[in-house]
Amino acid sequence: MPYLAASARSRLTRTFEFMPASNLSAADPLGHALLDYQRGQLDASLTVHSNVAEEEPLPAAYFFRSLWEMPELERQALDECRGRVLDLGAGAGCHALELQSRDFEVKAVDISAGAVQVMQERGVREVACHDIFDAALANGKYDTLLMLMNGVGLVGTLQGLEKFLRHARTMLAPGGQILATSSDISYLYEDEDGALVFDLNGPYYGEVTYTMQYGEQHGAEFPWLFADASIVQDYAEDAGYEVEFLGEDEQQQYLVRLTVRMERDA
Repeated sequence: MPYLAASARSRLTRTFEFMPASNLSAADPLGHALLDYQRGQLDASLTVHSNVAEEEPLPAAYFFRSLWEMPELERQALDECRGRVLDLGAGAGCHALELQSRDFEVKAVDISAGAVQVMQERGVREVACHDIFDAALANGKYDTLLMLMNGVGLVGTLQGLEKFLRHARTMLAPGGQILATSSDISYLYEDEDGALVFDLNGPYYGEVTYTMQYGEQHGAEFPWLFADASIVQDYAEDAGYEVEFLGEDEQQQYLVRLTVRMERDA
């Protein structure tokens, strides 16, 4: 593993937000940290461990940002929302609350029971505790599926991305869209000369393993996917989506819109 500059490690830590799978049933460090912050413990902070970087602190305050504390790509995604919105991996509900203030109908879901409780207390009107692959989500039809703060990572792996793109079609209303952010983390594998050093026989370099810790509470290990733009485009097009890249920032994070490709008459 090449040396990781502190700024690069920090970018990696801050780009993901929520656990994508059912790993939080026994322990919910994220939920406990958010609840403590909600109750006035403003210095509540998680510790994030991964297999590609040194451990990093993640202050709970980051999940309670106002609109103007959000990066430009997130603000752009909120502006691109339309119709009925499903906010996947909604955390403390900062995006859902902003959309509610704009009179959107929003359903916010998270796998963390503590996060769901925080959203209810903060006034998110429609909240549920779900894994993003939960079949129950197909009971509603949404004009926008929103996946922010590197929300593509919620799928966990490339196999999960393929599965989610199929599942998303069951949740989308006709003409609906997926708005999601992801990052290319190839910079983590640069050597001192700037050349990329990958294990070509290993898994895709953007498949990362995380654990979260809050105080003495340790969460279960979970996968997170940082998918570069070409990977997202290839997988989405294979799954029958039109792909439109809407923006990119200096941290190599990008915003993409996916819409189901219209079948043309023969």
